[in-house]
Amino acid sequence: MPSSRRPPGPEPEPDTPTDGPVRILKKYPNRRLYDTQTSSYITLADVKEMVLGGAAFEVRDAKTGEDLTRSILLQIILEEESGGVPMFTTQALAQIIRFYGHAMQGVMGTMIEKNLQAFTELQAQFLNQSQGLYDPKHLSPEVWTQFMTGQAPALQGIMGSYVEQSRAIFEQMQKAGALFPGMTGFPPKR
Repeated sequence: MPSSRRPPGPEPEPDTPTDGPVRILKKYPNRRLYDTQTSSYITLADVKEMVLGGAAFEVRDAKTGEDLTRSILLQIILEEESGGVPMFTTQALAQIIRFYGHAMQGVMGTMIEKNLQAFTELQAQFLNQSQGLYDPKHLSPEVWTQFMTGQAPALQGIMGSYVEQSRAIFEQMQKAGALFPGMTGFPPKR
């Protein structure tokens, strides 16, 4: 079974398929996943490794053909959030939930996606600039954390500037009024 740990390094472009066709995984009623490329059953950990490796894949219901890819990715996120060190705070998860069904749901989804893309690009630039400092293939997550802790003030400054720019753009959009008539208050309250 593949390792669930990945050494730090530039992440593959998430929407860029690797060579070859999209890999099809079938999900059976017994909750098992079948990889049609390798003709074998796989686990969620294997699917996570595919994501980390940048593999293009789709998960389909074996009986109906329904696309279940998002559902499987959400299961992986749930497992990651439930064990180890979660990425999202309870407050952040509650904020995300508040956007469902709200007029700003589509805008919020796009904003999160663009912010993740920008962060990935910043990470790749940072790693390219620091190539001579370390060998990412031999760097454990603990050593990487120590290294990044030393870089924290610079990284926080960059990310803080980016967040403030995002906030300013959103506030300009909100003040425009014509884009979101009758919209006041961000984030939405429920």
